[in-house]
Amino acid sequence: MSSVKSSLASASCDRPDSIFARIRREAEELLRRDLSIAPWVTTIILEQPSFEAAVIYRAASRLGNDTIAVEQIRQTYSDIAARDPSIGVVFRADLLAFLDRDPCCERLIEPLLYFKGFHALATHRLAHALWTEGRYDFALYLQSRSSEVFQTDIHPAAKIGKGIFLDHATGLVVGSTAVVEDNVSLLQDVTLGGTGKEAGDRHPKIRHGVLIGAGAKVLGNIEVGHCARIATGSVVLRPVPPKTTVAGVPAQIVGDAGCPEPALSMDQILAAKAAARG
Repeated sequence: MSSVKSSLASASCDRPDSIFARIRREAEELLRRDLSIAPWVTTIILEQPSFEAAVIYRAASRLGNDTIAVEQIRQTYSDIAARDPSIGVVFRADLLAFLDRDPCCERLIEPLLYFKGFHALATHRLAHALWTEGRYDFALYLQSRSSEVFQTDIHPAAKIGKGIFLDHATGLVVGSTAVVEDNVSLLQDVTLGGTGKEAGDRHPKIRHGVLIGAGAKVLGNIEVGHCARIATGSVVLRPVPPKTTVAGVPAQIVGDAGCPEPALSMDQILAAKAAARG
């Protein structure tokens, strides 16, 4: 992470309200450069009273359609956020994860306005809250809508921690009994699924700090230990010990994780590991 991004993330963590203040400044700077999208940016950011309201408005604006209007989704989410302030904490942690781990992301405004991985996470937060309240059909509708809009299919019952980075997000599938702990990074086309032979608790448990590469499939009620790394294209059918790298079909241990917390470093070092083993 660049020194500019690092200092911004650190300051934002120390003073949570500084996140929205920074986003507002970025929005104003954006409008000084390009007035053609002024009404859009003004509505999403400059007219919103808080960071939470801006995230909720942006997610609702992408999810709403003729079936369920933007305003209904926005109001539902706003009511839930008012009852559960922890949602704002999770929003902030997720946003900072995108700034921290995506080399293309230089401003906090970018995930909020443009990144479907961030929007898909915000949608799941709402769907999961509804599921927890017993509002299963609204939750399942949002899962279906997210699949249409963001190409992500996350069951509302899945438990997902904070500080999650969905890089590109396209093709992500997460089953109903999956657990994803804090500070995990998932690339595109990842599946956290069942084997098709199990019932009940049948999906993976991904512990904190894990990095899962593009196209990887983790199948069954197995644990991926904290700070492990799963290589691109791997099929994982057995538990993964903490702080290891696994690769292949089926996946095998090919070395240690290579760094203290792979999800944060986003360091793809499999080639070096393979060379060392050879």
